[in-house]
Amino acid sequence: MIKYANDTTKQQVYDMWKTVFGDSDDYMKIYFREKYRNENTLIYFEGNKAAASLQMLPYQFTFCGTEIPILYHSGVCTLPKARKKGYMDKLLMASFEHAQKNDVSLMLLVPQEPWLLKFYDKYGFAQTFDAGTEELPSLKKLIDDYPNNLHAAWREFNTWFRWKDMTVQKSFDDFRAIVEEAKLFDFPPKKNLIGMSRVINVEKLLSLFANRYEQKTFSVVVQDELLKENNASFTINGGKAERNGTPAETLFHVNIRKLTQLLFGYYTSENESPLRTVFPEKTPQMHFMME
Repeated sequence: MIKYANDTTKQQVYDMWKTVFGDSDDYMKIYFREKYRNENTLIYFEGNKAAASLQMLPYQFTFCGTEIPILYHSGVCTLPKARKKGYMDKLLMASFEHAQKNDVSLMLLVPQEPWLLKFYDKYGFAQTFDAGTEELPSLKKLIDDYPNNLHAAWREFNTWFRWKDMTVQKSFDDFRAIVEEAKLFDFPPKKNLIGMSRVINVEKLLSLFANRYEQKTFSVVVQDELLKENNASFTINGGKAERNGTPAETLFHVNIRKLTQLLFGYYTSENESPLRTVFPEKTPQMHFMME
């Protein structure tokens, strides 16, 4: 049975996290104070005992020049004795329903192990973020530059990323949690993270793409084996995306993973023409997430 967490079951989520990930109590104190919320946490129960859980953290994301709400999967875990029973399958599908009910069109995650890329691929996630090769700007230097003025530090931090497309944005509260975590580990150097994305609402994201690139005209037939409402033909023309409209001369057939990468501009120049000209190449970034 799947339920949202509450104040009674929150401790079971905490204990499960500790068992599966082994993080320090100091880190978990920060995470469960700053990021954890009952209403964003799904639990699969065996009887009255939590066996698996995941969290869906809200962030803002710049997509085609527009900031949209997204959900970021965190704390995705199953107790060792409860694995290979399909519990996470059910939780992930429930998370998609949660996103749809809350009008969220996109979900992101960071796979902590290479094998998880294939695991999440089964659920329509596609890699859209690469691990960085260069260090990000120093948080320690930023904090030192603004002693006793965290708001001023956040305002400068904000200028580093707010103008960049295909980027997770951070509120002041997000930034405060990031800084507190970094202090805990003596401000280790950070790089961009490998990440995956899952389109929940194709029509909404295609509409944002069409509005950003009004000169584009094409049709795309989308295949999504899990979210059937995404299975349709969409025609992009004159700044709008029309569902099941008159097909344009340029027509593509793509699955949900390929469409996600195209919309993100993820190595689109490596595609055959005309895909590489229809979808501009970009550099998506996943940075400074609580890991």
